[in-house]
Amino acid sequence: MMTKFFYIVDHYVPFPTSEYGGIWNVIAEDDDECFDLITSRDEGDFNSQYYGHLRENILKSRTYALAEDLESNIVEEFTT
Repeated sequence: MMTKFFYIVDHYVPFPTSEYGGIWNVIAEDDDECFDLITSRDEGDFNSQYYGHLRENILKSRTYALAEDLESNIVEEFTT
């Protein structure tokens, strides 16, 4: 059984540079899968030029090991 983690990713790019960002609650096996899940949900609302900042914020995010083997996915998101 692969250990999964619950990520609380707080990511934004401050105004006036951008208004993109939000908070994602994600279940993933590792940082890379968390990044892939968030960016795959992008429908053009989140500019790819800020993906580098997203990786940094995933590394800084609050992360909790889960006791159960749950499916990897984005549980909830609040984005602007």
